[in-house]
This record gives sequence, C-alpha cells and structure tokens, in this order.
Amino acid sequence: MDNQKKKNPSGFERRDFLKVGTAATVGFLARGVLPQTAHALPPLPSNAATPRAMPTRNLGRTGYCVGAFSLGGQAAIEKSNNEEVAVPIVERALDLGINYIDTAAMYGRGRSQGYIGQVMKRRRSETFLATKTHNRTRDGSLRLLEESLRLLQTDHLDLWQIHNLSRMEQVEQIFAPDGAVQALLEAREQGIVRYLGVTGHADPHVLAEAIRRFPFDTILMAVNAADKHHLSFVDHLLPLAVEKQMGIIGMKVPARGRILSSFAAPAPTGRPSRWYKDSRSGTLDMREAVFYVLSQPVSTIIIGCDSIAQLEQNVQLAREFTPLNEQQLASLVDRTQPIHRQALFFRRWG
Repeated sequence: MDNQKKKNPSGFERRDFLKVGTAATVGFLARGVLPQTAHALPPLPSNAATPRAMPTRNLGRTGYCVGAFSLGGQAAIEKSNNEEVAVPIVERALDLGINYIDTAAMYGRGRSQGYIGQVMKRRRSETFLATKTHNRTRDGSLRLLEESLRLLQTDHLDLWQIHNLSRMEQVEQIFAPDGAVQALLEAREQGIVRYLGVTGHADPHVLAEAIRRFPFDTILMAVNAADKHHLSFVDHLLPLAVEKQMGIIGMKVPARGRILSSFAAPAPTGRPSRWYKDSRSGTLDMREAVFYVLSQPVSTIIIGCDSIAQLEQNVQLAREFTPLNEQQLASLVDRTQPIHRQALFFRRWG
C-alpha cells in the first residue's frame, strides 16, 4: 500500500495518521486538524474462496459482493485471555471464504478489534472490514477511530458505523454540528473510511428516522424469526432500507442462542430478568433460524462464533440455503411466539 501514498501540501500522509503518539493524536483529532488532502483507498477486498464457499449478494449500492454468512466480532472474539481461540476463528473464517468481518470499539473493550487485528496485519485485502463508534460526538468518535485503526492494524476501514442507536435523542446527538455524523463524513473525505453505516436493535422507528435524514450506505439491524412479535424491524424498517438500496446486514439471528431448542434455560432465581421474562429452551434449530433471516432481503448475516466448529456449521448452512416460502416463514414466526421475549431481549420493552 506504500506505493499508493501521496503527500499532501502539509507533508502529512495517511499512514502518518496512525503513527502519531496517543496523547498527541487525541489533541490532533479534537482540534479538527485532519489531513487536508484525501488519499486513494486500495481496491475493495477480494477473497478468492468466497464464490465457491457460499452464495453472494450485493452489499446495497456499494458494489461489493458479500457472502451470505459473515463473521461477527462477539462471542469468543471478545472474551478476555482468549487469543488462542479467537485468532484461529478469524483465520479459519478467511480460509472458508468469509469476506466480511464486523466488530466494534465497544466489543470486549477493544479485545475483539485486537484479536481481529492480529490477522488483518497479514490478510487485510481478503475481507471487508467494519467497525463502529459508540460515541455520539465528533471528537469522541475520531478518538475511537484512531484506536480502532491501531488495534485492527490497518490504515483504513471499509465501513465505519454508528453503534446501536436506540432512542430519538441519540439521533439528535449524532446529527448535531459536533455530532458523530460529522466524524464519519470527515473520515470518508480523507480516505480513512470507505463507507458509512448505522446500527441498532432496540427500536426500528429510531433507525428509520436516522436513514431518512442521511444517506448511510449500510444498516446493521437485529432480525430473527421472533421479530414480528414486538417492534418488528421486518415490518417497520426493512422496506425503507430496501427502497434506499442500502447494504442490509442482519444480526441477532439466534439471539445469542436463546431462540434455539439447544438453549439451556437458566435456573429460576425468583427475580425478573432485566433483559427478558421468559427463561426456557428455544423452539428452532440453527438451520431454521438462519434460513428465516436469509429469506429476507438482507445482504448478509453476521453471527459471532465460540468455536471453529460453529463457524464451519454456519458457512455450511449458508452454502445450503434455499429461500423459505411464505407458509414456512409464518410457521417459524408462530413457533417463536412462546419464547419471543427472550428471543427479542435486545428490543425496547416498556
């Protein structure tokens, strides 16, 4: 990538952006002194194993063809002292043809980005790399961007997203003159970030308001077979995202296992859970959970994995996917009704 660098009139290079000391960089970003001339990004990533590994779909209007299954940066990849498990999962994902990896500054307080970065320093060109800022301000988001680039061991992101919008006041915060959207725009203008996105899982109306206000390239939304039972993203958000030709990424597909019949319900504690009231085994198997979401107009789904075996199973399901018909989809929705609160634990309740 060195041969693509060009100095701007101030002599500051994009690679130099990463080399500034931490304390100095925080002040540098907070003062708004970004490079004055944008630098060319490298070509979009390409993983030679993807076409034969699984079906691909367009990531909205980005021009990128993404595999139906993508790797999420949670589960094993965000746990502390888990390098020996996490890093091989990322390596194996690329070997299997996964060409989209999603993480966030918040995941494991940076551990997820750090584990992924150990692979990215050697294999960055093989995968579309996405991370997020949970800060709602320009300066705070730029500080997180600097840390994300350092941990991911890269000088650019394919996608930088605003993390987990859940309330309307957060929409107002990010669109304020000193809000996070300003950071996204500046990073894209300087060739540090390729595309811009927004994410959330609590309330579809909040995300709908955000994408009406700004032409985000992608949206990461929580969708699973229980979705229609409460604050449905499929009904209230997905059609708008399709109309805007966004890249649509589905998450919370197995609801951290709670939608699956293999879920071991916790023993009753006598106290209501903060997250969900139901505490029972799920009602679907992994194939049904995955096929339900892939039958929606999504570009890809992301799932965090605890082992290489889980990863390989998910890739196999993506390879075998055939769309479900309306009757089959409705049947899965009906079967999730008894456990919909635990399957939608991430939604806004009350």
